Amino acid sequence: MHLGEKLIQQLKQNPFVLAPMASITNGPFRLLMKEVGCGPVVSELISSTGIQYGGQKTLDLCQYFEEERPVGLQIFGEKEEHLAMAASFLEKRGADFIDINLGCPVPKVVSKGGGAAMLRSPEKLFKALHFVKSAIQIPLTIKIRTGWDSCSVNASENIAAAAEAGVTWVAVHGRTRAQAYEGNADWELIAKLKEKSPVPIIGNGDILTAELAIQRLNESGCDAVMIGRGALRDPFIFRQIAKLRGKTLPSDDWDYWKLLSRHLELIQKTHSDFYVGIQMRKFMTWYSAGIEGASNFRKKLYEQSNDEVGTATVIALGKEFFNRPGICKQESFLKDPFLKGGHG
Repeated sequence: MHLGEKLIQQLKQNPFVLAPMASITNGPFRLLMKEVGCGPVVSELISSTGIQYGGQKTLDLCQYFEEERPVGLQIFGEKEEHLAMAASFLEKRGADFIDINLGCPVPKVVSKGGGAAMLRSPEKLFKALHFVKSAIQIPLTIKIRTGWDSCSVNASENIAAAAEAGVTWVAVHGRTRAQAYEGNADWELIAKLKEKSPVPIIGNGDILTAELAIQRLNESGCDAVMIGRGALRDPFIFRQIAKLRGKTLPSDDWDYWKLLSRHLELIQKTHSDFYVGIQMRKFMTWYSAGIEGASNFRKKLYEQSNDEVGTATVIALGKEFFNRPGICKQESFLKDPFLKGGHG
């Protein structure tokens, strides 16, 4: 079976994908979400220019666990030769597929011509994608927005260009670059794009609950859906999806402290002692949202120092807060906006 066909088959087996999120979807979080039931995972965005110059911080972002497979490593950049080199480099490091970020709206990225700026010309996009695809044997995928702004919604043209260049699938975030993360993702447009697309389409945007994930998949006709903020709002979202789809799960699979203990174990394998506390504090802040007493808990977390004593205290506070019987998200919280500043 061709590698692209194999990847599509893996997508069909579990069409609920973890969205790439900057400074979030590192190896420990990706594997954690894989263990609670998500399909393919994609890394946070990695600078192709950073790989070109061999920066250690950039290379650290390329790490992954074997158990994550199929795992995609996402790159960005404005120079096609850097993108091609980075894709080849990551292929040699064992990535299952390469994903190119064509949706980042951040000024420091688009001002140089990377991220969503590459969507402004489908012709140039085809040339860049064709150049990168020619440098690798593994599948190439992309994540795009609907367009640059409301006057240039050209996702259909960009999807056609990507298909011609040999891209395996296209993930579509239902907002333009100008919208950033404001307003609502346009799922009607995503559904229309899927109808005409010659390649599989993954829909993305505002999926915050398991119920909505299944609804979006069914109503849009997409081949898969991509979940970002929803996995931070509720780390059990992929497990809940599996349950709603009829799978029987052990009762202890819903234990918050068991989940966090596993997350801590994975972080300790990949991060220095200094960053363990920082990482745990960050994720526990998100996981606690909507649970009674979360505000006071978060206040205590951020009173701690970034040293060995502070890290030990952060972990102890987390155990005290999450290792309680019957904790759950408040129903009213599930209707509120979450992390509207970004992340899927």
